[in-house]
This record gives sequence, structure tokens and C-alpha cells, in this order.
Amino acid sequence: MRIDALTLHEIHIRLKSSFETSFGQIWERRILLVEACSDGLCGWGEVTAGEGPFYNPETTDTSWSIFSGFVAPLAIGKNIEGPGDLPTLLAPIRGHEMTKAALENALWDIESQRRGTPLASLLGGTAREIACGVSLGIQTNPEALLSIIERELDAGYQRIKIKIKPGKDLAPVQRLRQDFPRIKLMVDANSAYTLEDWPLLKQLEGFYLMMIEQPLGWDDLYSHVELQKRLDTPICLDECIHTEEQARAAVELGACKIINLKLGRVGGYTVASRIHDFCLQRGVPVWCGGMLESGIGRAHNIALSTLPNFTLPGDVTASKRYWAEDLIDPEVTVSPQGTIRVPAGPGIGFEPRRELIEKLTVRKERLV
Repeated sequence: MRIDALTLHEIHIRLKSSFETSFGQIWERRILLVEACSDGLCGWGEVTAGEGPFYNPETTDTSWSIFSGFVAPLAIGKNIEGPGDLPTLLAPIRGHEMTKAALENALWDIESQRRGTPLASLLGGTAREIACGVSLGIQTNPEALLSIIERELDAGYQRIKIKIKPGKDLAPVQRLRQDFPRIKLMVDANSAYTLEDWPLLKQLEGFYLMMIEQPLGWDDLYSHVELQKRLDTPICLDECIHTEEQARAAVELGACKIINLKLGRVGGYTVASRIHDFCLQRGVPVWCGGMLESGIGRAHNIALSTLPNFTLPGDVTASKRYWAEDLIDPEVTVSPQGTIRVPAGPGIGFEPRRELIEKLTVRKERLV
């Protein structure tokens, strides 16, 4: 595989409703799309970095700079055996996993097209449909949260995740569990608490949660080890895990019992597959988290979620939950049973809508 040319597209796309976490509230996404060309084929990837350095250090602007200034010069014109060699090619660049992942994922799209096989199958995925849950932002009041949950359950989603932060934790969870005693429920703190808050987090155990996701510092494995010792409810790590080594350390040290596996956060399919395989061997379930992706990023999440250790419903949802129009055809839909059927065609299984992408593009650069 020779990487002939790369094109960066920055698009601005508005959410159908605002999404609030402990980081703040967002209405519009600035998304970088990577279009890679090799031997007459084009593949697409998505940089999942946020607009600000709140989830992790990467942002839309830093990703543009790193990609055009460092990733592209290392990759363009190079011959590699396949997409799995890209992490070695880009190893001189420390960090910036989301930026590098977008290129690797685009190359897997190309490789899948070249072989004429679905991307999921090329990765070793076996599922023909994946189970879906939803992630709900912090709401202004319990009634608004309950109304949204009723709608999502009616749509078939199998698991509900709600964002929490200090002051908006125990009360909404208690009310939710009171009204929906049997649903699969989890909470996500996005690093909003410290170890000193463990008595409050312990109280959450009374509401029969599947897991508590990333309660403590985004790079603090030690405190999560101490917290997991005090909790029966599994801790799920997200922000703490952006390399294979960190995943191994988290499991070996007992910092978590579940891992949220995001393609962008760990640098692409190659590392994600290694983490998946390690967790499978150790009996640690994984699930696929979301980053408010467009349909291109969502298509890659669907392919990843077909691997055998993705045993819990992920945050991979229908296009219409977030966007009035998505960037792919057909759009992602969810069945009444809360599942997404895995595309059977080669590549990501969806066709990028080039006209819409161009319409939404505010910045573009072709790198050769």
C-alpha cells in the first residue's frame, strides 16, 4: 500500500440538541475528516478530538496542525505492507492518538475496499449486528431526564448511560432508578471527582449500576486502584486508557473491571485490537464509547464493535439522535430491539455524501 495523497476537511455541524457533560455544554461540532488516497481508492477517517482540551489534550486545531505538519510528511509517498504498519511509521510522534487514528482508520477503509470484504470481517469481527445503548447529557431537571429516557427506551436502546458531576449525581440517579427499576443503567463522571469523594460514589452502589465510568482523574490510575478496592460496582476506565501499556497496567493493578474502548483515544484499529485481545484473555469486558462522531466515525465504531469481546451495549447510536443530516448514505439506524445491523459491503459500508461534506466544509487542505 502506497499513501499517495491526503486531504483534510474541517466541517462544522450542529447537534439537534445540546449535550452537557462535566466539561461543559456543546451545540456545534468542529470535526476533522481525513480522506486518504492509495492506488486509485479513497478511504475516510475521522479525528474525534473535541473543540477544547477538556476530554484529553487534543483539539480540532492541534489535530489540524499535527496532521498537516507531521503526520502527512511521515506518511505520504511511503509504501507499507498494510494499515497495521502505520503505528510504527508514526511512532516518532508522541501522543496525538486521535490525530493518528483518523489516518489509520482511513487506510483500513481502503484495504477493505481493495480486498472486497467488509471492514468488520477484515478486522476479525464476527457479529452481524451490535447492541446499542445511549449516552445522555446532564439535564436541567429530573423531569427532562425522565422524558428523554422514556423516548430512548421506546426507540429500543438496551442500556442507558447518564452523565454526572458534583451536585448532579445522587438525586437524578435515585429518581431514575425509582421510575425505571429494571433498566440497564450506568453513570459517567468524565473525571469529575477525587478519591476523597469515595463515600458519595459508594452511595451510588445502592442503585444497582452496571458500572461507574471514569470517576477520577483522567491520568490517575493509582486513585482508581484505591477506589475500586472500596467499591463492589465495577469501575470502567475511559480517559485513563490511551495506550496498550496503560490498559495492561489498569487491569494488572486492579484499577478497573471494564474498559471503554474508543478508536480515536487509543490511536486506531491496531492498538484497539491489541487491547481487545488482552482484555478478552483476562476476562475484562469492553464496549465502544462515542465522541459525538459524524456518520464516518460512527461507521468505524460499528466495525470495531463486531469483535467478540464487545459484550456490553456501546454508545453507537442512530444518526438521527444527533444530526438533522448525517454525512453518510444510508444513515445509521437502530432496530426496535436496540441493535444496528453491520454493513455487508466492502469498506466502511456507507457512502460518504461528498456534496454535503463540501457544503459543511469551512477549511480544506490537500497534502501530496
